[in-house]
Amino acid sequence: MRLIHKNTSAIKISVLTAFGVLFAFSQLQAQQTITLQQATELALKNNLQVKQAQLTEALSSEDLKQSKLALYPTLNASNNLNFNYGRSIDPLTDVFVNQSVASTNANLFTGVTLFQGFQKINQISQNKYALEADKSNTQKTKNDLLLSVVTTYLQVLNSRDLLTASKQQLEITQQQLDREQKFFDVGSKTLADLSQAKSQLATAELNVTNAQNSLDLNYLSLAQLLELDPAVPFQVEVPVIDEEKNVNTAYSAAEVYTTALKNFPDIKLAEYRRMVFEKAVDVAKGNYYPQLTLQAGLGSGFSNSGLQGLEPIPDGTFRQIGVVQGTNQPVVSPNFTPVSQKIPFGTQLDQNFNQSIGFNLSIPIFNGFGARTSVRKAKINLRNSEVNEQISKNNLNKVINQAVYDLRAAERRFYSAQSAFESSKEVFNVIQQRYEVGLVNSLDFNQSQTNLNKAQFDVIQARYDLIFRSKVIDYYLGNPISL
Repeated sequence: MRLIHKNTSAIKISVLTAFGVLFAFSQLQAQQTITLQQATELALKNNLQVKQAQLTEALSSEDLKQSKLALYPTLNASNNLNFNYGRSIDPLTDVFVNQSVASTNANLFTGVTLFQGFQKINQISQNKYALEADKSNTQKTKNDLLLSVVTTYLQVLNSRDLLTASKQQLEITQQQLDREQKFFDVGSKTLADLSQAKSQLATAELNVTNAQNSLDLNYLSLAQLLELDPAVPFQVEVPVIDEEKNVNTAYSAAEVYTTALKNFPDIKLAEYRRMVFEKAVDVAKGNYYPQLTLQAGLGSGFSNSGLQGLEPIPDGTFRQIGVVQGTNQPVVSPNFTPVSQKIPFGTQLDQNFNQSIGFNLSIPIFNGFGARTSVRKAKINLRNSEVNEQISKNNLNKVINQAVYDLRAAERRFYSAQSAFESSKEVFNVIQQRYEVGLVNSLDFNQSQTNLNKAQFDVIQARYDLIFRSKVIDYYLGNPISL
């Protein structure tokens, strides 16, 4: 019975273990693997700052379309319906009547500005430059985002390599502790040697923890850049990176700056904004000039008091209009009753139809110096934009010089770190051999191992730093940022 119970328990444990392994495997398979290309596409698609820049660009495009349509004539229709009671003036006949009058008027107006100090033409040019500025701002936002994505992607890869190296060092340290424990158990090592090994293991575990925390934080930063749910895990694809062997560090800061002036969106943005304010000055100067407009209109109306006369009807009575000469016989004429009827709606519209055309000239003479003030403010804004443009160029020059210097420094650091790692590895191998035969104490051995670990970590970090610095130069040159 005990044997059966033990076998049953063993089977249950095996089944549960198998399910656990399958679940973990399915979870691992469910994790999405994202390449750098996919990461950049997701960022451009989901990033809210990019969407805001695109919406601003769309608004500027509509402003440009509207400023062009403002050159066309305007056309508007109007209609009013009036009710008057008691003694009032018929709005169509302009005659006093003492009755209820209902009237309506319909009009169609058109107008076009013939001259306005070229304000509309300059407004179109200003809106064109504003649209180009917003396009440059959109491109700037995209470029900044792509650089951030590549930087964070590299940080994830760097953290992964550091975590892998830390785990490898932890495994070696654990093996060393096991070895020290066996020697201590047979009396070949002292308690101090065993304590040193335990201390080295604790340090290795701390390095693994720090590397894991750094990797988790970098994954979180990448998820936020891609607008992904941080609660849904994903992996990044490790590209084949041998770029540290092919990185070009022979850049001239002056040449990079000259190229960036032509392509860099930040400079284009500052230039187009300066052009916007240049045209704003021309628009403001248009207030000094007269304004000439052409206006034309059509109209008609109807009133329910409108009457038209008909053939009068005899009322059966007569009136004397004279006498017959000689006989004095009276001469009479029949009396008539006047007859009228309301004028039909269509007839009134036809009778009241009117047309008008005219010119309107408005000459500014004195308006509280409003035009002068607007011109002066526009010129101040222009000077401010010129200063901002120069500031952008100066800042670009500074950061490019810094970027070229950082690239060269990163290259020197990488090769120095490689050399230091090779030296540390040789020293560690020698000390390890001497330690195994008892010629080196555990303190020196542990210090040698710590130095080797640090040298390995320095190589990993220097390698990714060199690649990142080269990508920064590509960013300023306008080259595609990829791995």
